[in-house]
Amino acid sequence: MSQLLSTAVVTAVGLTCKAFLNSGVCSITVSNLPVLLDALRSDQRCSGQGVVTVSNHLSTLDDPLTWGMLPTKQYLNSRTIRWVLGASDIMFTNPVFSSFFRNGQVIETFRGRGIFQPALDAAVKKLNHGHWVHLFGEGKVYQAAEYPKRNGIAHLPRFKWGVGRVIMETDVPPLIIPMWLTGFDKLMPEHRLFPYKYFPKMGVKLGVVFGDPIPPQKITAALDVLERHGGISQDNDNHGNAAQNVLRSDSHRKSDLVDELSLRGWMGEAAARAGLEFASDLDAATRRRHMDRVRSEVTTTIQRAVEDLGRKVSGDNLGCPSTLPNAAG
Repeated sequence: MSQLLSTAVVTAVGLTCKAFLNSGVCSITVSNLPVLLDALRSDQRCSGQGVVTVSNHLSTLDDPLTWGMLPTKQYLNSRTIRWVLGASDIMFTNPVFSSFFRNGQVIETFRGRGIFQPALDAAVKKLNHGHWVHLFGEGKVYQAAEYPKRNGIAHLPRFKWGVGRVIMETDVPPLIIPMWLTGFDKLMPEHRLFPYKYFPKMGVKLGVVFGDPIPPQKITAALDVLERHGGISQDNDNHGNAAQNVLRSDSHRKSDLVDELSLRGWMGEAAARAGLEFASDLDAATRRRHMDRVRSEVTTTIQRAVEDLGRKVSGDNLGCPSTLPNAAG
């Protein structure tokens, strides 16, 4: 019954978005959609390879409106429509909304609870079962007349480390597809007065571009940071176990999959094959810093792929007419 209800919600929302995109209120251009469709049809998904799409986040309508361009049959199967993280304080504010969004394949996420919360556990588990998870790297809507520059180059706000954690800790390397969205900030500009802020603007040109999948080798290259900073432990020395027990007892940590001192999943296997090991005398704080560096490197790799796609589509300023000169970052 719950699966039937979820299919009904997803289909209704998908068809509504498709009708909106075809209504003439706005126009949309989609490039390289076969990249996603081929990924969703891949036989590798039956072996536990999930699909991850990662994009910039321009408006509250990015999801689900973006997926209105999918073929209708995609809405009829939970494996051919995305799962997405959604903020608890926005989407899950009452029982009706909570039921609607959960059935719409939205995973409730709590701001400020970090990357070791059940929502990210759930995303990893979905990928391990071959599902498709979409991630907004910035973690929130970002509308700016201009993006800041770092070293003379325009950048999106720094992606959240949860992106790196989800990608690193699946059982097999997920197929990662960068995306670039344009125009959605013009469709639903923020900071408008009531009631206009609830209505999309007319005549906006939207764009959705899919990039080529990111090779797993680019992700495992993040392990180079371990060689530069001392490696990662694969052993079970008493020092490491004691530190992990302290972390598990931390009342702020809710994850039941991993801890900050361990590399699990396919990235852990890649580290073991490379012979990367922590020195046994490293303390918990040092080990944690090493893990943070790896997650940061992976997240940066994903952000770079999204931004590179954005520059191909929207130019060096990522679609903004100008950028802040030499902003710190």
